[in-house]
Amino acid sequence: MSEPASISTGIAQRYASAMFDLAREGNALAGLEADLDALDAALSGSADLRSLISSPIYTRDEQSAGIGAVAKAMNLSPLFGNLLALIASKRRLFVLPQLVRVLRDRIAAEKGEVTAEVASAKALTKTQSEKLAKALSAEAGKSVKIIATVDESLIGGLVVKIGSKMIDTSIRSKLMALQNTMKEVG
Repeated sequence: MSEPASISTGIAQRYASAMFDLAREGNALAGLEADLDALDAALSGSADLRSLISSPIYTRDEQSAGIGAVAKAMNLSPLFGNLLALIASKRRLFVLPQLVRVLRDRIAAEKGEVTAEVASAKALTKTQSEKLAKALSAEAGKSVKIIATVDESLIGGLVVKIGSKMIDTSIRSKLMALQNTMKEVG
């Protein structure tokens, strides 16, 4: 892991630990999970928000006002909104993607779940997601929560990541393997 990435992860883990403990004490883990889903969707869908959290051209006050407006517009819980305000006041909004990931992992561990990141060429239907979750649950021995993304470059198939384990059944990887085999023969 590169040094800046490890620093960001360390910062995110400290904020996540404090936030998780506060939410657990207040029986607000379900609300925290909903806030994380909303923030993650906003980060994925808004280039402006990603710019706000990562660009050094924004002042501390602009970042604080921007993230405060986002929290209010998304109707985030006061506890989570206060955390975002604190992070903005310290000019550490750049850790939000890592914070979301660490908090998701902590909540999943608390619930006895495992998170699976699934990339597919087309969006999975509800039925496909349920069948995949059931199959992965049988394999992992725990309840599996799927975080699905679309990557059209896969052409077809899936890339599934659970913890450090990765299963790649994409057509792209099969074509690359065939290409490498043909290079060895020729």
